[in-house]
Amino acid sequence: MTFLSSLHRLTCVLLIGLLLCSGQVQAKPVLQVAAAADLAQCIDELNAQFGAMHDGATVTASIGSSGNFYAQISNGAPFDVFLSADLAYPVALAKAGHADLPSLITYAYGQLVLWTADAALDPSTGFKLFEDARVKRIAIANPDLAPYGRAARDALQHAGVWDQVQSRLVFGDNVAQTGQFIATGNAQVGLVSAAHFKPGTARPGRSWPVPQAWYPRIEQGVIVTARGRSNPLAKQYVEFLGSEAGRTILRKYGFVLPELTR
Repeated sequence: MTFLSSLHRLTCVLLIGLLLCSGQVQAKPVLQVAAAADLAQCIDELNAQFGAMHDGATVTASIGSSGNFYAQISNGAPFDVFLSADLAYPVALAKAGHADLPSLITYAYGQLVLWTADAALDPSTGFKLFEDARVKRIAIANPDLAPYGRAARDALQHAGVWDQVQSRLVFGDNVAQTGQFIATGNAQVGLVSAAHFKPGTARPGRSWPVPQAWYPRIEQGVIVTARGRSNPLAKQYVEFLGSEAGRTILRKYGFVLPELTR
């Protein structure tokens, strides 16, 4: 092999290496987010805004029940940030070493509403609606998996109707699936998040806000997972949810927001 041909091969190898390195440098950063089901309507807007503010970072989100995500993250699921519908699951993850407790913040408070898509039913009567013979099935999220399910159970117990309605309850894996049961008529009424309804779109049926005193406050927490500690975007995403940019979007979708600490 001549000196020139050897030099040519070496040059090609170096060029390929430089191109590969360049591609790695130019690759957009990626953030994996696990989000509670009550964020289904607004998570895309949150992620798009965050990406626009962070050099086009790509944020991929999975939607599900907080309880299922707790189990998945405990078993090594590749999420960087966990947006829970309560504080208990993030705290439990941190205590088990699967999340970073100092990163935990309350990003919103959820609101429970009684909703029906059936125009013949009037939810303004509150839980008296359950006495209507046309109400054959009542949808709530699974209390064992979803904080909104626990809130629904607590509200029904507070109102003294839990025993009366138990035989008619149908359980969604999460609050988003619960809403689907109601929207499709598989349940005539149900208890869902106020954030279930997308702003600016026609809201089928009617809803009634369940009094806050009937269930413990749904305090929603976001935390950086153990995996997310090595991803700078994870901490930045938590900060974004607590910023005015993130809060504006959450407020638009019906969440009550905690007071900002100065």
